[in-house]
Amino acid sequence: MLPRLGQKYKIEVETISKPKAEYQTDEYFELDLPVAPAVMMAEEIVVEGSEIPEDELEAVICRHLGLPPPEPQKKRLLGRLFK
Repeated sequence: MLPRLGQKYKIEVETISKPKAEYQTDEYFELDLPVAPAVMMAEEIVVEGSEIPEDELEAVICRHLGLPPPEPQKKRLLGRLFK
């Protein structure tokens, strides 16, 4: 999801993945970074400790870039069943 949105909006996406134990060290907490999984946009913590729906993430990207929010997409039957 993030790489595709990064291409769509021409923004740099950095993905950091570490073993769970590394996120629970004192050194990590001293960095004042969010709890994984997390999404940050510049210095703003968008979400931490959980997932974020794609439409919400796209709206955050647009707000950060000064663009109008994207039009909500109509959900098909399966999209409504499996929120």
